[in-house]
Amino acid sequence: MTVPSVSETLIRVNYSETDQMGVAYHARYLVWMDIARTEHLRLCGASYRELEARGLRLAVSRVALRYLRPARFDDPVRIRCWVRALASRRVDFGYAMEHADDQGLLATGVVALMALDASLALTRLPADVRRVLRAVPDPVRLGVPAESPRMERDAS
Repeated sequence: MTVPSVSETLIRVNYSETDQMGVAYHARYLVWMDIARTEHLRLCGASYRELEARGLRLAVSRVALRYLRPARFDDPVRIRCWVRALASRRVDFGYAMEHADDQGLLATGVVALMALDASLALTRLPADVRRVLRAVPDPVRLGVPAESPRMERDAS
């Protein structure tokens, strides 16, 4: 199985996701990032369902988003997702959300996830999971705030 370094997920902005101006509500981007991350994990052979069956939980510890231009009702949106960084207890995903027709960048984001066991205590990512989640350089400039050095130290 070929593991993608950057996966692509296509969605279409539906009417329920927009405000009165026909613009996608800002919080929907978090949902789209979750959809893309779930697909990326599945393509890597590490589905959320299987990880949870093994007692592993991935809890969001940090989110950063940068909005560049609006997505509107019925726009096709391509969400590119990749692993930016991988530590023993944390995995960081990067995202680029683009208009699928004109490739214009709509938003960029980062989500950091901490590995927890079934009792929700911090744990290590299993070795087989770390093997399939290969970190790659960002394919686009994300422009989101960097983590503090303390967060980096604590997460290892």
